[in-house]
Amino acid sequence: MVGVIVAGGRGTRLTEITKDEIPKPMAKMLGKPVLERAIENLKKYGVNEIYITVGHLHQVIQNYFGKGSKFGVSIKYVVENESMGSAGALYFIKNELTDDFVMCSGDVVFDVDIDRLVAFHKRKGALITLVTHPNAHPYDSDLVVADKNACVRSINKKNSERSDFYKNNVNAGLFVVNADALDFFTRPCKVNMEHDFVARYIPDGKVYCYKTTEYIKDVGTPERFASTEKDLNLGLVAQKNLRNKQKAVFLDRDGVVNKYKGFISSSEDIELLPNVAQAVKRLNDSGYLTIIVSNQPVIARGESSFAEVDKMFDKIETLLGLKGAYIDGYYYCPHHPDGGFDGEVKELKFDCECRKPKIGMLLKAAADYNLELTDCVIIGDSDSDVQTGMNAGVKTIRVLSGVDGRPRLQADHVADDLFGAVIYLLGE
Repeated sequence: MVGVIVAGGRGTRLTEITKDEIPKPMAKMLGKPVLERAIENLKKYGVNEIYITVGHLHQVIQNYFGKGSKFGVSIKYVVENESMGSAGALYFIKNELTDDFVMCSGDVVFDVDIDRLVAFHKRKGALITLVTHPNAHPYDSDLVVADKNACVRSINKKNSERSDFYKNNVNAGLFVVNADALDFFTRPCKVNMEHDFVARYIPDGKVYCYKTTEYIKDVGTPERFASTEKDLNLGLVAQKNLRNKQKAVFLDRDGVVNKYKGFISSSEDIELLPNVAQAVKRLNDSGYLTIIVSNQPVIARGESSFAEVDKMFDKIETLLGLKGAYIDGYYYCPHHPDGGFDGEVKELKFDCECRKPKIGMLLKAAADYNLELTDCVIIGDSDSDVQTGMNAGVKTIRVLSGVDGRPRLQADHVADDLFGAVIYLLGE
């Protein structure tokens, strides 16, 4: 498979590290240029023919990598005499790209299971697949809006005004592109990858997003550069590759993340409990995935809709993102076993396998994220949550911030709230 790496930018935000003596992708992280790390990750999955688009101080890149033989790949260069944007240089190689290819930015550190990504791309019959992920700063990132089938409907530009709550589904700067999409390039000109090239095919329903929890981070600022270097040193970058077994903290929603108010039927009633964002951020930095699992019988009872419940979770994602935290995913059960009530949705009234304390939601998450359930933890405020953990064989932590009542089941640990539970779990 062929790879294309965009490495022509000037990188003005990183000049305190580059001193404008080397291009941004050549900044060394733990003794190795960022660009070299990208090449290594691509090569690991059989991407051994690579085009690198270069511009500012391009000789530094060309002198270091040469034709790629020392790195086990074949490298060709596209030299931009003037900036072509993040995709314009594809015009010069479009006749050489005849199949699906992987494309990424040279200033992004990532460790992604490319085989899994490409399989998704082919399964969807996509013309272009964008890799997306939740991050700690969605308010200043491009947000990808997709339907339930992962078909992209729009891309909301970073720093644009957002009047509603949103999913933390951020463009990660990694793509799989089918060569047929290159008909877009008819002349040499400056082209933005997302807002010109990708946007052209969104109305056709041919663009999909592959949301992943794997490590992908733009290191274009000194702060992000230092953070990523720390993560590399701790082994978190490689650990999060989905070829490896993952561990997660499952969170109940109401009484743990959201203030307990009984049955909630409207997003207006979503209110984060104190210190929840700080707790979730600690989990984000720890290597644990953070996944909400919640019973939502208000849908079956006819008191709320799927759309409104989704909006509730969007609000949680938005509020967390504003404080530098994110959840990796959420699952909810819309069913209820008892029928015979006014306004109920009869087709959702049955004894399902996903309603806690059954473990269907945890099993679905385990399949989606390659979880080792015995390494996972559930944090909840009720006997149902504790029983779910027992049924799934995961560690249980009960918090006292939710439902009243005298618990019948003993959890492995009891904490005042989510923050206290996370401090205990992480040994802080």
